[in-house]
Amino acid sequence: MSDANSQALAHYQGNFLKEVEERVEEGHWVKMCMQCGVCAGSCPFGPHWEHSPQKLFMMVMSNKRDEVLTTDSMWMCTSCYTCIVRCPRKLPITHIMHGLANYSHRLGLAPKKQPTRDVARLFWNNLAKTGRINELKFSLALYFKDGLVQGIKNALSMQAVGMKLMKAKRLSPNELFGGHKCKNPKDIQTVIAKAREIEDRRKGLA
Repeated sequence: MSDANSQALAHYQGNFLKEVEERVEEGHWVKMCMQCGVCAGSCPFGPHWEHSPQKLFMMVMSNKRDEVLTTDSMWMCTSCYTCIVRCPRKLPITHIMHGLANYSHRLGLAPKKQPTRDVARLFWNNLAKTGRINELKFSLALYFKDGLVQGIKNALSMQAVGMKLMKAKRLSPNELFGGHKCKNPKDIQTVIAKAREIEDRRKGLA
């Protein structure tokens, strides 16, 4: 169990709704859900959710902390915003889904090998180094995240797409040796670190 998770458990003492309200993006809206199910019925992934949004919200209010923070349901959100558009109470459902996903990740409770989580982590780590995405390094990291053999298979299966990207100058072998980046990457990293510090302090994760 991570230190952050242990501290959260000690601080909130079984009040998961309050924890979500204070530490999850837009979490204070959860208690406004009236359980109509429009979000689940509107979602393109609706039939594939383990727990639909309104069910997750009910689980939060029912203090089912472990079930919520260890499910991969919120990682299924594709940010299409259909749920927000159709919600009778205009709850920021997409933001809450991403907030729950991020919070479970920060606590070390997110499911391992969850594809969306893996892509998000690789994307962010790539971006934070230089302030710009290095498409080649990002692609290779994604292909080879499950090992050398699987990486080779992935690369071969995508070689046609890769060649088209290189032809369009979206991929370049030169990116292995640096690639495009912001003028002052260290300044970008300083800003990110400070933003993380402020956010952690605000959410009690410091």
